[in-house]
Amino acid sequence: VQLQASGGGLVQPGGSLRLSCAASGLTLDSKDIGWFRHAPGKAREGVSCISGGDGVIFYTDSVKGRFSISRDNAKNVVSLQMNSLKPEDTAVYYCAARLTEANYACRPTGPVVPGRYDHWGQGTQVTVSS
Repeated sequence: VQLQASGGGLVQPGGSLRLSCAASGLTLDSKDIGWFRHAPGKAREGVSCISGGDGVIFYTDSVKGRFSISRDNAKNVVSLQMNSLKPEDTAVYYCAARLTEANYACRPTGPVVPGRYDHWGQGTQVTVSS
């Protein structure tokens, strides 16, 4: 089972990026999926999540209205569309899955807690800078 985040890069403030979380050996459509980020000198932060069964989506306050999480079940991908990017969004972004018990890790009131996810992918660097 492998998860891989991709789509990062260098973008100017106000720009957009679309991150993808792809899986091999695992079907994502019934799993709670979380997006996290880790910036130098800061704690890992849960950014957004989507539940595996009941359609729950959550965003942390700092990205609400700018980021959007979605599934493409045909491609077995969960995406994170990031708009109006700010320098403080600079970080390595990771996706993670909870392999058991859907609708547990991702709840309407959040937060996105790393310990509720048991499978992690490699990260992708997002740098927002002029």
